[in-house]
Amino acid sequence: MKKMTVLLIVSLIMGNTALSLFAGGQREPEVRPIEVMGPFGGPDEVAFQEILESFRRETGIDVYYNADPEFNTQIMVRTQAGNPPDVAAIPQPGTMTTLASRGALKPLPREVVDVIDNNYAPVWKDLGSHDGTVYGLYHRVNAKSFVWYPKQEFEARGYSEPDTWDELLALMDEMVADGVKPWSIGIESGGATGWLATDWLEDLMLRTAGPEKYDRWITNDLRFDSPEVARAMRYMEQIWLNEDYVLGGPDYIRGTSIGDAIRPLFRDPPDAMLHRQGNFILNDIPSWAADDLDNQVGVFTFPAIDPEWGKPVFGGGDQFVIFNDSPEVVELLKFLGSWDGARSWAQKGTALFPHQDQSLDDYPSEIMKSLARSIIEAEVFRFDASDMMPAEIGAGAFWEGMANWVTGVPAVTVLEEIQEAWDDIR
Repeated sequence: MKKMTVLLIVSLIMGNTALSLFAGGQREPEVRPIEVMGPFGGPDEVAFQEILESFRRETGIDVYYNADPEFNTQIMVRTQAGNPPDVAAIPQPGTMTTLASRGALKPLPREVVDVIDNNYAPVWKDLGSHDGTVYGLYHRVNAKSFVWYPKQEFEARGYSEPDTWDELLALMDEMVADGVKPWSIGIESGGATGWLATDWLEDLMLRTAGPEKYDRWITNDLRFDSPEVARAMRYMEQIWLNEDYVLGGPDYIRGTSIGDAIRPLFRDPPDAMLHRQGNFILNDIPSWAADDLDNQVGVFTFPAIDPEWGKPVFGGGDQFVIFNDSPEVVELLKFLGSWDGARSWAQKGTALFPHQDQSLDDYPSEIMKSLARSIIEAEVFRFDASDMMPAEIGAGAFWEGMANWVTGVPAVTVLEEIQEAWDDIR
């Protein structure tokens, strides 16, 4: 009787929760929304939000996406402050490696790793691992080794897609003789300015030095100040530093945003004819061209230089890592690892995916189907080198150095300074 009296008093003071605890029960934990943080905004954010909405409908779990244009800086700031998001979409494997080596990330639970084993080629598991532990699940990926052109004007002028570097040079000279600037290039991207220039150098490294040396370059076994990297830079200089070949010259390149740089191709008449970029650039073409994509937009693989290496494909992607391994977060990653968690974005025609269970018929254009097939079937596919390097280099000194090169700093100086930055962190 005394025990019941005490229990009643406590219940009156503290409410039913106290009664539940005294009776040996436990309060149901509060389920808070999952925060996903990432760098992509604009149309990509809209497409990803649709995927998250599908997840909400299917599971009843609330989740929201926090797009941060300064992601590479802010994810480190928040992690160091002990306030990371639940999930982050990381575009640079080097950033994942940095966070994992600091003990900031949770390893992916077995059931998420099973999804990767069952629905991804082994390369994607390797790219999401650090020291033998899997930390990242890849979702959207992209292929970057492509050159886009305005198909109607290109064909009307009788131009042909080049297969080799010499053919590309001949095509550019033909365009100049016709009074047309061959290239429109822009690298401005806020705190990430310079990454577009690193992509060009990486494509050229694959074509002049080959995949093996490319891999050694990523790990600093092949230095930035090596003859191989300097040679690739000289090929790049043939185009970027020749004002006959590039709309607006270096000042235009440095000051034009990445999304704006393709638009001169679709003016009437075009102000330029060629633009090298990943498939995600289709987000930035005019709507009239996007609505008639296969008729208005042409694309070819960046030409070969050394016949031994041919035309490799390189690209990038967003891997989802977790700072919280709650059951709700696990369910989200399992969903993102399935085709149901990617299909609606693929149907928009602006993203590619590595999922083995995908249907190419979900892509709305022949262009996107062919690019998706290139991801799945490429004999030589490499991940973006700067994304694989330590964050201090790949998303720091390399980006900054290439932007400095565009504004007039000699290539030899740029490459030496990037190497010095790498030596400082060893």
